[in-house]
Amino acid sequence: MQLASSTPAPLVVFDFDGVLVDGMAEYWWAARTAVLHLAPQLQLPESPPAAFERLRPLIHKGWEMVLMAAELGRDELELEHLLRDYPAALDSALARWGWPAGQLQQQLELVRARAISIDEEGWLALHRFYPGVRERLVRLVDDGATWGVLTTKGAVFAARLLAAAGLRPEILFGHEQGSKVEVLRHLQAQGRPLWFIEDRRPTLEAVRADPELAMVRCCLVSWGYLGPGDGHDLPASIGWLTPELFSAPLAQWP
Repeated sequence: MQLASSTPAPLVVFDFDGVLVDGMAEYWWAARTAVLHLAPQLQLPESPPAAFERLRPLIHKGWEMVLMAAELGRDELELEHLLRDYPAALDSALARWGWPAGQLQQQLELVRARAISIDEEGWLALHRFYPGVRERLVRLVDDGATWGVLTTKGAVFAARLLAAAGLRPEILFGHEQGSKVEVLRHLQAQGRPLWFIEDRRPTLEAVRADPELAMVRCCLVSWGYLGPGDGHDLPASIGWLTPELFSAPLAQWP
Protein backbone atom coordinates (compact mmCIF):
# COMPACT_ATOMS: atom_id res chain seq x y z
CA MET A 1 0.00 0.00 0.00
CA GLN A 2 1.68 3.19 -1.19
CA LEU A 3 0.93 6.66 0.08
CA ALA A 4 -1.08 8.82 -2.28
CA SER A 5 1.05 10.42 -4.97
CA SER A 6 -0.23 13.90 -4.01
CA THR A 7 1.26 13.51 -0.55
CA PRO A 8 4.92 14.59 -0.21
CA ALA A 9 7.09 11.59 0.62
CA PRO A 10 7.67 11.49 4.39
CA LEU A 11 11.07 11.11 5.97
CA VAL A 12 10.86 8.51 8.73
CA VAL A 13 13.69 9.12 11.21
CA PHE A 14 14.65 6.30 13.55
CA ASP A 15 16.62 6.29 16.74
CA PHE A 16 19.24 3.56 16.43
CA ASP A 17 19.97 1.77 19.72
CA GLY A 18 16.85 0.19 21.13
CA VAL A 19 14.79 0.80 17.99
CA LEU A 20 16.74 -0.76 15.14
CA VAL A 21 19.53 -2.55 16.97
CA ASP A 22 19.93 -4.36 20.29
CA GLY A 23 23.53 -3.80 21.31
CA MET A 24 23.36 -4.56 25.03
CA ALA A 25 26.35 -6.93 24.85
CA GLU A 26 28.42 -4.29 23.04
CA TYR A 27 27.36 -1.47 25.34
CA TRP A 28 28.63 -3.30 28.39
CA TRP A 29 31.76 -4.58 26.67
CA ALA A 30 32.68 -1.10 25.38
CA ALA A 31 31.78 0.69 28.62
CA ARG A 32 33.66 -1.87 30.73
CA THR A 33 36.74 -1.73 28.50
CA ALA A 34 36.74 2.07 28.45
CA VAL A 35 36.44 2.49 32.21
CA LEU A 36 39.12 -0.11 32.93
CA HIS A 37 41.55 2.07 30.96
CA LEU A 38 40.74 4.88 33.37
CA ALA A 39 40.37 2.88 36.59
CA PRO A 40 42.12 -0.50 36.14
CA GLN A 41 41.58 -1.37 39.81
CA LEU A 42 37.85 -1.91 39.29
CA GLN A 43 36.47 -5.44 39.34
CA LEU A 44 33.73 -5.73 36.72
CA PRO A 45 32.07 -8.86 35.26
CA GLU A 46 32.58 -9.65 31.59
CA SER A 47 28.86 -10.16 30.92
CA PRO A 48 26.34 -7.34 31.33
CA PRO A 49 25.16 -7.36 34.94
CA ALA A 50 21.45 -7.13 35.69
CA ALA A 51 22.03 -3.72 37.29
CA PHE A 52 23.42 -2.33 34.02
CA GLU A 53 20.39 -3.62 32.12
CA ARG A 54 18.12 -1.85 34.61
CA LEU A 55 20.09 1.36 34.16
CA ARG A 56 20.12 1.23 30.35
CA PRO A 57 16.68 2.87 29.85
CA LEU A 58 17.92 5.89 31.81
CA ILE A 59 21.20 6.27 29.94
CA HIS A 60 21.06 8.89 27.22
CA LYS A 61 24.61 9.35 25.93
CA GLY A 62 27.59 7.06 25.49
CA TRP A 63 29.73 8.67 28.14
CA GLU A 64 27.04 7.89 30.71
CA MET A 65 27.51 4.17 30.04
CA VAL A 66 31.19 4.43 30.95
CA LEU A 67 30.41 6.36 34.10
CA MET A 68 27.72 3.87 35.15
CA ALA A 69 30.16 1.00 34.62
CA ALA A 70 32.48 2.72 37.09
CA GLU A 71 29.62 3.19 39.54
CA LEU A 72 28.74 -0.50 39.33
CA GLY A 73 32.28 -1.26 40.45
CA ARG A 74 31.75 0.58 43.75
CA ASP A 75 30.93 -1.56 46.80
CA GLU A 76 29.09 1.41 48.31
CA LEU A 77 26.73 1.88 45.38
CA GLU A 78 23.05 2.06 46.31
CA LEU A 79 21.42 0.98 43.06
CA GLU A 80 17.83 1.76 44.06
CA HIS A 81 18.82 5.30 45.04
CA LEU A 82 20.56 5.72 41.69
CA LEU A 83 17.48 4.47 39.84
CA ARG A 84 15.17 6.80 41.77
CA ASP A 85 17.08 9.97 40.91
CA TYR A 86 19.34 9.25 37.98
CA PRO A 87 20.11 12.88 36.98
CA ALA A 88 21.31 13.76 40.47
CA ALA A 89 23.27 10.50 40.72
CA LEU A 90 24.92 11.27 37.38
CA ASP A 91 26.16 14.64 38.63
CA SER A 92 27.42 13.08 41.86
CA ALA A 93 29.25 10.34 39.97
CA LEU A 94 31.00 12.84 37.69
CA ALA A 95 32.19 14.74 40.74
CA ARG A 96 33.23 11.55 42.53
CA TRP A 97 35.38 10.18 39.72
CA GLY A 98 36.64 13.51 38.42
CA TRP A 99 36.32 12.61 34.74
CA PRO A 100 34.84 15.17 32.32
CA ALA A 101 32.03 13.82 30.16
CA GLY A 102 34.09 14.58 27.06
CA GLN A 103 36.95 12.41 28.28
CA LEU A 104 34.57 9.49 28.90
CA GLN A 105 33.03 9.88 25.43
CA GLN A 106 36.45 10.02 23.82
CA GLN A 107 37.61 6.90 25.65
CA LEU A 108 34.48 5.03 24.59
CA GLU A 109 34.97 5.94 20.95
CA LEU A 110 38.65 4.99 21.08
CA VAL A 111 37.67 1.55 22.36
CA ARG A 112 35.17 1.10 19.56
CA ALA A 113 37.57 2.36 16.90
CA ARG A 114 40.28 -0.06 18.08
CA ALA A 115 37.81 -2.95 18.06
CA ILE A 116 36.78 -2.19 14.49
CA SER A 117 40.40 -1.94 13.32
CA ILE A 118 41.43 -5.20 15.02
CA ASP A 119 38.32 -7.41 14.76
CA GLU A 120 35.44 -5.74 12.98
CA GLU A 121 33.51 -9.00 12.59
CA GLY A 122 33.77 -9.65 16.31
CA TRP A 123 32.56 -6.14 17.09
CA LEU A 124 29.65 -6.41 14.68
CA ALA A 125 28.66 -9.74 16.22
CA LEU A 126 28.00 -8.00 19.56
CA HIS A 127 24.93 -6.36 17.97
CA ARG A 128 21.71 -7.74 16.54
CA PHE A 129 18.99 -6.05 14.56
CA TYR A 130 15.56 -6.55 16.05
CA PRO A 131 13.46 -9.15 14.21
CA GLY A 132 12.02 -7.86 10.95
CA VAL A 133 13.76 -4.47 11.10
CA ARG A 134 16.04 -4.89 8.10
CA GLU A 135 13.24 -6.19 5.91
CA ARG A 136 10.85 -3.42 6.97
CA LEU A 137 13.38 -0.67 6.29
CA VAL A 138 13.88 -2.00 2.78
CA ARG A 139 10.10 -2.03 2.25
CA LEU A 140 9.65 1.59 3.33
CA VAL A 141 10.35 2.69 -0.22
CA ASP A 142 7.29 0.68 -1.30
CA ASP A 143 5.24 2.90 1.03
CA GLY A 144 6.50 5.99 -0.75
CA ALA A 145 8.79 7.01 2.11
CA THR A 146 12.48 7.46 2.79
CA TRP A 147 14.20 6.84 6.09
CA GLY A 148 17.11 8.03 8.16
CA VAL A 149 18.81 7.55 11.51
CA LEU A 150 19.24 10.00 14.39
CA THR A 151 21.35 8.58 17.20
CA THR A 152 23.43 9.60 20.19
CA LYS A 153 25.98 7.01 19.05
CA GLY A 154 28.94 8.21 17.02
CA ALA A 155 27.80 8.39 13.39
CA VAL A 156 30.75 6.35 12.12
CA PHE A 157 29.82 3.39 14.33
CA ALA A 158 26.14 3.44 13.35
CA ALA A 159 27.20 3.66 9.69
CA ARG A 160 29.39 0.54 10.05
CA LEU A 161 26.52 -1.47 11.48
CA LEU A 162 24.05 -0.31 8.85
CA ALA A 163 26.47 -0.99 6.00
CA ALA A 164 27.18 -4.50 7.32
CA ALA A 165 23.43 -5.16 7.18
CA GLY A 166 23.20 -3.81 3.64
CA LEU A 167 21.16 -0.78 4.75
CA ARG A 168 21.60 2.72 3.34
CA PRO A 169 19.65 5.48 5.08
CA GLU A 170 19.06 8.73 3.27
CA ILE A 171 20.46 10.65 6.24
CA LEU A 172 22.47 9.67 9.30
CA PHE A 173 23.12 11.98 12.24
CA GLY A 174 25.22 11.02 15.27
CA HIS A 175 25.85 12.83 18.52
CA GLU A 176 28.41 15.01 16.74
CA GLN A 177 25.63 16.88 14.90
CA GLY A 178 23.89 18.15 18.04
CA SER A 179 20.86 17.22 20.08
CA LYS A 180 17.95 15.33 18.56
CA VAL A 181 15.69 18.36 18.92
CA GLU A 182 18.23 20.50 17.04
CA VAL A 183 18.60 17.95 14.24
CA LEU A 184 14.83 17.55 13.89
CA ARG A 185 14.45 21.32 13.55
CA HIS A 186 17.01 21.24 10.72
CA LEU A 187 15.22 18.36 8.98
CA GLN A 188 11.81 19.97 9.34
CA ALA A 189 13.09 23.00 7.45
CA GLN A 190 13.25 20.76 4.35
CA GLY A 191 9.47 21.03 4.12
CA ARG A 192 8.43 17.38 3.93
CA PRO A 193 6.45 15.34 6.46
CA LEU A 194 8.73 14.21 9.27
CA TRP A 195 8.19 11.18 11.51
CA PHE A 196 10.39 10.35 14.50
CA ILE A 197 10.56 6.85 16.02
CA GLU A 198 12.16 6.42 19.48
CA ASP A 199 12.35 4.02 22.41
CA ARG A 200 13.13 6.77 24.92
CA ARG A 201 10.01 8.53 26.16
CA PRO A 202 11.81 11.57 27.66
CA THR A 203 13.32 12.30 24.23
CA LEU A 204 9.89 12.24 22.61
CA GLU A 205 8.51 14.44 25.37
CA ALA A 206 11.29 16.94 24.68
CA VAL A 207 10.29 16.97 21.01
CA ARG A 208 6.63 17.43 21.91
CA ALA A 209 7.53 20.32 24.22
CA ASP A 210 9.15 22.26 21.36
CA PRO A 211 6.56 24.41 19.53
CA GLU A 212 8.73 24.43 16.42
CA LEU A 213 8.35 20.65 16.14
CA ALA A 214 4.58 20.50 16.57
CA MET A 215 4.14 18.92 13.14
CA VAL A 216 6.62 16.09 13.72
CA ARG A 217 4.80 12.77 14.02
CA CYS A 218 6.21 10.90 17.05
CA CYS A 219 6.05 7.22 17.93
CA LEU A 220 7.37 5.27 20.92
CA VAL A 221 8.24 1.68 20.08
CA SER A 222 7.01 -1.09 22.35
CA TRP A 223 10.37 -2.87 22.27
CA GLY A 224 13.91 -1.67 23.07
CA TYR A 225 15.17 -0.15 26.30
CA LEU A 226 11.92 1.06 27.83
CA GLY A 227 11.74 2.05 31.46
CA PRO A 228 8.97 0.75 33.73
CA GLY A 229 5.70 2.41 32.77
CA ASP A 230 7.07 4.24 29.72
CA GLY A 231 4.23 2.94 27.57
CA HIS A 232 1.48 3.87 30.04
CA ASP A 233 -0.74 6.94 29.67
CA LEU A 234 0.95 8.23 26.55
CA PRO A 235 -0.37 11.58 25.34
CA ALA A 236 -2.32 11.54 22.10
CA SER A 237 0.62 13.26 20.40
CA ILE A 238 2.88 10.20 20.90
CA GLY A 239 1.84 7.01 19.12
CA TRP A 240 2.51 3.50 20.46
CA LEU A 241 4.27 1.46 17.76
CA THR A 242 4.06 -2.30 18.24
CA PRO A 243 5.91 -4.85 16.08
CA GLU A 244 2.62 -5.62 14.33
CA LEU A 245 2.03 -1.99 13.40
CA PHE A 246 5.69 -1.55 12.46
CA SER A 247 5.29 -4.37 9.93
CA ALA A 248 2.08 -2.86 8.55
CA PRO A 249 1.91 -0.17 5.82
CA LEU A 250 2.74 3.35 6.95
CA ALA A 251 -0.87 4.36 6.52
CA GLN A 252 -1.69 2.16 9.52
CA TRP A 253 1.01 3.51 11.84
CA PRO A 254 -0.20 5.57 14.80
